[in-house]
Amino acid sequence: MTGEPVLAGVAEEVRRVAVLGAGSWGTAFAKVLADAGRDVVLWARRAEVADTVRQRHANPDYLPGVRLPENLTATADAAVAVRGAQAVVLAVPSQTLRDNLAAWRNLLPASATLVSLAKGVELGTLKRMSEVVSEVAEVDQNRVAVVSGPNLAKEIAREQPTATVIACADHERAVALQHACSTGYFRPYTNTDVVGCELGGACKNVIALACGMAAGLGFGDNTMATLITRGLAEMARLGTALGADPMTFAGLAGMGDLVATCASPLSRNRSFGERLGRGESMHQAQQAAHGQVAEGVKSCTSIRELGRRHGVDMPITDGVHQVCHEGLSPQDVTARLLGRKPKAEWS
Repeated sequence: MTGEPVLAGVAEEVRRVAVLGAGSWGTAFAKVLADAGRDVVLWARRAEVADTVRQRHANPDYLPGVRLPENLTATADAAVAVRGAQAVVLAVPSQTLRDNLAAWRNLLPASATLVSLAKGVELGTLKRMSEVVSEVAEVDQNRVAVVSGPNLAKEIAREQPTATVIACADHERAVALQHACSTGYFRPYTNTDVVGCELGGACKNVIALACGMAAGLGFGDNTMATLITRGLAEMARLGTALGADPMTFAGLAGMGDLVATCASPLSRNRSFGERLGRGESMHQAQQAAHGQVAEGVKSCTSIRELGRRHGVDMPITDGVHQVCHEGLSPQDVTARLLGRKPKAEWS
């Protein structure tokens, strides 16, 4: 019983939150925070998006039909957004995080918790997002938290029940954030395994591309289950090599996120892969996605390289990279995967 007042006291420290990035996930997470009673300022790159959120309490470009709370406001001025914030949420794509954060670095409040929503591994450096945040913002890893789990933005914005993981090396910071975003439809759990949670969030995008390709080829549930399960094995092997807790991959940031992203038509990675499986080119798939490239298309390269650097076998990731960047067809990759040398399941 003595722990409850302490948790409540920590939670009270996160009253004002800035969310930098007004895409679908950034806006949905801002809504969660506002529904949890926080004062939230959403930063949008385009002034017209910020005006619509502020004046109409809506972001129809990304979350059509969703009413946003009154205590969620918006601005196109990042300095205004972060002023006085106890937590700053970074809701921009993984491969643009470094450049965006470099522009915001001098605006960040001195003691604010920095929260990454991005799921990826940076090209070139092969750094996880929390490592990029710590490096660019010049803050200790204990100040950086990540959010990962089965978090399809449109479902959350419609207040469909879901859970997530807030991972931070500083458990008290994770608990503070947990209280700051707990609602009747959004249940956050805490974890100190930042490495495992981030790798789960990054790798699942790549496996979802593979599942999409399989669906586009006309394959059914056996194939999907195989890819999800063997994809999980790849994730766990890589995570273990990098010091993650293997149990993390059996949880929300591993299997939970993997299933949602691989199975849902709301998943951009799954949908993008399905177009490739139906025979569309990368250019055609990108055009169909309104010019947006799924995160896994870029991350498959950095994740493959990360695996190679640590001697980890990642055949599905390698196959996705070959389709996206080396011109192989999904049919050819399928044949290569099925033609691999037989082995024991847990070897």
